[in-house]
Amino acid sequence: MTRIAFGTSGWRGILCEDFTFANVKVVIQAIADYLTAAGEQHKGVIVACDTRFMGQRFAEEAARVLAAAGIKAFLCERDTPTPVISFEILRRRAAGAINFTASHNPPEYNGVKFSPSWGGPALPETTRDIESRANEMLGESCYRELSLEDARKHGLLEVIDPRSAYLQALERMVDFDAIARLGRVALNPLYGTARGYLDEPFRQRNLPFVMINDRLDPYFGGHPPEPSESHIPDFIALVKNDPEIRLGLATDGDADRFGILDSDGSYIEPNYIIALLLDYLIRVRKLDGGVARSVATSHLIDAVAGKHGVPVYETPVGFKYIGELISQDKIVIGGEESAGLTIKGHVPEKDGILACFLVAEMVAREGKTVRELLERLYAEVGRFVTRRDNLKLSPELELAYAGKVDAVPAEVAGTKVTKVIRIDGTKLLLEDGSWMLFRKSGTEPVVRLYGEAASEARLAEVMEAGRKFILG
Repeated sequence: MTRIAFGTSGWRGILCEDFTFANVKVVIQAIADYLTAAGEQHKGVIVACDTRFMGQRFAEEAARVLAAAGIKAFLCERDTPTPVISFEILRRRAAGAINFTASHNPPEYNGVKFSPSWGGPALPETTRDIESRANEMLGESCYRELSLEDARKHGLLEVIDPRSAYLQALERMVDFDAIARLGRVALNPLYGTARGYLDEPFRQRNLPFVMINDRLDPYFGGHPPEPSESHIPDFIALVKNDPEIRLGLATDGDADRFGILDSDGSYIEPNYIIALLLDYLIRVRKLDGGVARSVATSHLIDAVAGKHGVPVYETPVGFKYIGELISQDKIVIGGEESAGLTIKGHVPEKDGILACFLVAEMVAREGKTVRELLERLYAEVGRFVTRRDNLKLSPELELAYAGKVDAVPAEVAGTKVTKVIRIDGTKLLLEDGSWMLFRKSGTEPVVRLYGEAASEARLAEVMEAGRKFILG
């Protein structure tokens, strides 16, 4: 282990290699020192985990280190969705939360995500501070621990269940009376934390639903716990083969991402869901404000914003930037192409559970399938087709990459480049409305190539031009 490094959503590592109890305790001590330096140690910290191996044990060890530092831990009694943890930070006015999760990563990973008192993912200045403190202590026995019994005795540990308060808040955010008219719905928490959350409103109202993958399985059924099309073949088959199912709703391992299947089992890209919900929230719900999207997310969102005359905020990749705009009450909805979104008046964090319920409400109230709603939107604002490819770099190409993207051509795919955006990677806007984005992975020799155009044929040209630019 050379150093602790926080990515877009916390520090992650492979269990028993980087992610060990010793290294975790160093990171927790660094967070405790950060909170003490900020004068927030008296507020207490939410401590939680997802369904990965040893999650509850890591959470308990974190509570012991916090207690020894004089910081109270509100320890969640079971695996807990990331958006619920965000909600609980705000509800308790806590100093923040420590969440043991690797989200949609494969099962051999775990991670530590720190969220500060404003409820969203920690901003770079916060994670840099924690990284610096942790790396100075790495390899040393720099932390103290109290037993769980002593922590309780001294009022430094309280076991909590945040589920009911969060679900009550959703009752105010979602029109469940409309959803009650929808018909049979399929649910898939992917063996993750949304068990008892996705299904509970349906159970309470005795509504028809079918649920799969709702037991604990740290291997996540042999797939990464990501509700993308390639990882949910069983769910697609279920919805496709049951003519009574109106909608398929899935969440990832920590329930901050969503996956939507239409009534015929077809997978709907998250980009399109964000655009549809933006239109729905403004047109039907009458919410006001702008919209935020990451630099890699579809410009269909921009077209919908233009239709309604609201501003678009383009952010770097990482939901912390969108969460900040939610906290400032500037936007109706914020989303990323990687299937994360939240809305005005809710937590400044991705919420896959809320996203699923909002789609169900939209389909129920509009009386159309998701595909019908999307085609109607295309008729109003134009068609957008989006794709992402991973380009593997040779050692020579990796060395040449920075120079290539520093000197982009004036014309790509037969079309003039009208603008270059470098807020995160290198994004080229083309004269015909198409665009491409190059983002280098921070952990492997891979460039993520994003592209969008008005047709599949044009998108194929754009993606091929991007591929040749990087690999040719």
